[in-house]
Parts: sequence; C-alpha cells; structure tokens
Amino acid sequence: MSQDTEHASTGHGPYDAGAVTESAPPGSGAAGMERILKREMHSSRVVVSVIAAALVALVCGYALLETAVRAIGQPPWLVDPLTAAQRVVALPAGVRPLLLTAAGAVVAMAGLFFFLNAVLPGRRARHQLPDRRAAVVVDDEVIAAALARRARLAANVTKEQVMVIVARNRVVVNVRPTSGVPLRSDAVLDAVRREVRDMGLSPMPDVQIRVSTAGVVGA
Repeated sequence: MSQDTEHASTGHGPYDAGAVTESAPPGSGAAGMERILKREMHSSRVVVSVIAAALVALVCGYALLETAVRAIGQPPWLVDPLTAAQRVVALPAGVRPLLLTAAGAVVAMAGLFFFLNAVLPGRRARHQLPDRRAAVVVDDEVIAAALARRARLAANVTKEQVMVIVARNRVVVNVRPTSGVPLRSDAVLDAVRREVRDMGLSPMPDVQIRVSTAGVVGA
C-alpha cells in the first residue's frame, strides 16, 4: 500500500529503489536463476525450523533424562514418566477446567502456527521483473509508489488523493477526486494498466480502480 512517493523514480529505473538484483553463478543456467528467484520471492523458514527442532530436542532430552533416572532407581527430576502418563490418561480428572482449556488453547495455537508455516507458500510482497541476464524482484511498496504517481498524473490530483494497494494478483487504485473537477476513471485505469504492462510484472496483476464519492476541496 502506498501513496505517491518521489523516491520511486530514483536510480537507473523507476523501480531501482526497492529492487533486488542477483546474477546466477556461471554455468548454472536457468536452474540457478530459478533458485535465486524462489529464494527472493519466498520467505525463509529457517527460524521456524530451528524453533521446532529445539522444542523436539528439549522434550526428547527430558524424557531420556527421566527414563535414565528411573532406570538407576533415583527419584524423578521433575515428574515420574509413569505418573505423568497416568495423569494424561485420567484427564480431565484432577485438573481445573479453566486450566485445561488454557493449556489446550496454547497447544492448539502452537500447532496451528507450525502447521501454517509448513503448508503455506510464504510468499514475500514482491513481484518479478523481466530480465534476461539477472533475477530482478521489486518490493510491492515500490511498485505501488510508481503506479500511484502514474495515476496521480492521469487524474490531475495531488499525491494525497491517490493510494495504491498492490497484492500478488491484484492492484487497487483508490482516488479521491477534487470537488467540482470531473474525473475520468477510465482514463486513469487505462494509464495504470499500461504502466503495469510496461513493467512486465510476474505474476501479472489485475488492475481495479475505486473512486471515492467524497471529494477533496481544492486549494
């Protein structure tokens, strides 16, 4: 989401301010380029994987410790594994319903967090730009700023009157017209669509325009 910003036109092109450009290693070809694009377009799951591995290692380590302590005839460090298993089987007996509900909610939220991180694609708010020599991706905020500037010029309004939201498959242009000044929404829509086509975004989003019914008093 962005309003018109001037930094969108700095650098060698209108999108260089937020562009990430990487070249594939020599000899890697298309496969290397695809790996680079996938890495730049999707968020890493390293942190989540480390957390999950640490939790599993902690539980397994504690279970091994209690088993070893029981095997040598020593008192349990925290709770005897057999006693813990019996308490789990006897649930919800002996546990307050509120405490049991809270514990279940925490476990369910943790499970949902790891499940969603496993199945969702984890795409970043970026789009790919065509380039035969390098992998070029641009943040959606920079794209939104460039499109907001194009819409502002086509609508002949100030930058505060235009806001653009860029999603993976959709671009929404919100315009607040100046009171008493007619606004040709079709002309603004065509201008933004041409800009999107010139960018060559991948995936190519659909462009929509929303004109506010409340006008802005001109200066």
